[in-house]
Amino acid sequence: MSVPVPHRRTAVLSQQVVPARDVCAAARRTADGTADVGTAPAHLLATAPAGTRAPIPGARRPEAPADNGSGPGLTVLLIGDDPSSTVPDMWDWAGRKVRLRTARNLTEAARLLTHDVDCILLDLAPAKETDGPAADAAADTLGALHAVLRMAPAHAVLVMTPETDAERAAEAVRVGAQDYLFRDELDGAVLSRAVRYAVERKRADLAQRQLTESRMRAQENARLERGLLPTPLLDGSDLRFAARYRPGRSRALLGGDFYDTVRMPDGTVHAMIGDVCGHGPDEAALGVELRIAWRALTFAGLCGDELLSTLQKVLEHERADDEIFATLCTVDISPDGRRAGLCLAGHPAPLLSCAGGPPRLLPYEFGGPALGLLPYARWPRHQIELGGAWSLMMYTDGLIEGHVGEGRLRLGQEGMAELVARRMAAGLTGEELLDTTLNEVRDLNGGELTDDVAVLLLDRGRG
Repeated sequence: MSVPVPHRRTAVLSQQVVPARDVCAAARRTADGTADVGTAPAHLLATAPAGTRAPIPGARRPEAPADNGSGPGLTVLLIGDDPSSTVPDMWDWAGRKVRLRTARNLTEAARLLTHDVDCILLDLAPAKETDGPAADAAADTLGALHAVLRMAPAHAVLVMTPETDAERAAEAVRVGAQDYLFRDELDGAVLSRAVRYAVERKRADLAQRQLTESRMRAQENARLERGLLPTPLLDGSDLRFAARYRPGRSRALLGGDFYDTVRMPDGTVHAMIGDVCGHGPDEAALGVELRIAWRALTFAGLCGDELLSTLQKVLEHERADDEIFATLCTVDISPDGRRAGLCLAGHPAPLLSCAGGPPRLLPYEFGGPALGLLPYARWPRHQIELGGAWSLMMYTDGLIEGHVGEGRLRLGQEGMAELVARRMAAGLTGEELLDTTLNEVRDLNGGELTDDVAVLLLDRGRG
């Protein structure tokens, strides 16, 4: 954040005419309704509060701008040791009078600092007056400012100091105040401008901070996505691989969908796809952990029930809440590509098409519960005959939970199978098949899907 260069400001002399939009002073009105300060009683001038400008004899004082009623104006909270200190009237952008609240100390300020306060005007006592036990306890001459910044991090802060304290005024801006003013220049025009500037600069600072935080979250999400959706390790395999992932557009954060595919030294190909319940960075991080654990356990030689039981232990130790669970589908394909073992843990069954025939859903009744639901669950491995040429599609439930039209009817697994069958009959394969399927599911839903969708496709030509 850039810091304005301190400079000596020009004080407005009492002989100068103050702009009409920045002055509001009481004056006795004549019979024709004009404010004639030249005829004001002497006792009103003598009792004028300290810091206000003396009227120019014989001059006609301009009227204060009328409130245009377009909405609430600005509210300023003045914090100062002297309760009798006054500041000139201030006006916002629309010509409305700024509301002023006064607090003698930080305790009063905390009570008066409501949501409608736009700017804090902090009257810093001269540094030489900060002596005695208080100075011994706090060597920082800007202790009051630091306290205000901690108390009101989202509010604009304007510091007021003596002109002889210019160095401390500039330091106040460096540590977080939006601007500073000298007490002897407390003219309505100058103060109004300073308050408006401070409010707008604070808004700009907050907007910039939110933009920076959004960029950082986007970078974190990108890193999480790379962890959820890795590059498959299929070197040496004749299987063709394609995958697609689309985050749900109703949220700004990633969900917990994840997948992976690896080939073992003996030629066996292992593939899996999973979904952690819930949405957000915690669920996405847990999905990354489960995917990495699956890859490590697979390379260590675990498979089927033994692998899933170990993954459940990982989930139980890493999840933030006992209610969190994850669904999983694992497939191990033999080195010759003609057989596969399937394990389901509360996950939708894959879609298999053999020898160019129509796709069919694999049996689901052989599956077990989702990971994290039952402490001593078992997940049997079901043997599947694939044949020479086949295509296997694995997916998360976001693909089948979209609606069909404007009613409450959902696509479901059968509807998804029919949709894919039509596309395959038209000769679509690989990434083109996945893209057209996702687009049609989205169109049937009438817009973007509310849940994340991950789809993985493995296929093998005739052999």
